Amino acid sequence: MLPPAADTCASRAIGLGVCRGVTIDLGLLAGLSLVVLLDGWLIVLSGPLVFDTHEMGRKPGAERTFTRTIEAPAEMGYDVYAVPEGSTIELELRLEAIMEGVLATGTFSARAVGECVRCLEPIDEAVVVGFQELFLYEAPSSQEEADEEDHVLEDELLDLEPVLRDAVVLALPHNPLCGPDCPGLCPECGARLADDPDHTHGEAIDPRWSALSQLAEQPVPSADQSESDIASDPSKE
Repeated sequence: MLPPAADTCASRAIGLGVCRGVTIDLGLLAGLSLVVLLDGWLIVLSGPLVFDTHEMGRKPGAERTFTRTIEAPAEMGYDVYAVPEGSTIELELRLEAIMEGVLATGTFSARAVGECVRCLEPIDEAVVVGFQELFLYEAPSSQEEADEEDHVLEDELLDLEPVLRDAVVLALPHNPLCGPDCPGLCPECGARLADDPDHTHGEAIDPRWSALSQLAEQPVPSADQSESDIASDPSKE
């Protein structure tokens, strides 16, 4: 049980994100809020994708496993194909302490929705994505050693959200299809060809022969009609 001042400050921190003047550590319980002290300010790291590695003690070989059902964060995919924000994600995670940091290995399953880039048919499929990422204990001391893709623990806290986002972006196709053999849409009328495999508008005609095709479609006059036309034409006399 926290003292009243600490409890009040913790409540303010959870609601506002920061609080100053009281040093507390609420810890992380089942993905709830965690309050840590940083330069006199209490910074709230919350959410089910933030993991506390304090108990591992930076001891190589120490492990922790997690199984969680969480809501998908934003930007999990592309505009045309993505895991919808707020949809269900089933996460399985193993954290392993090694010499350089904590190795996060796991898989998550979710549903990706979008539309076929050929026929615009809605797509709703189950996806399973694997990932493995190293979270360093300390950031590299020199810029030469630093990498923009390096992940670093913040006060022994591991934020898995960027890793999941990168993993799903790599796993989902840029051009999703409703099926590998999707024939797309009819270029003339826009009909979905998979619904009507025999759909056709006749054989394509070379535009250079279009005038001849129009003549061929005109009716041919009979012999009697031709003689009558000649007889009635004064220019033929």
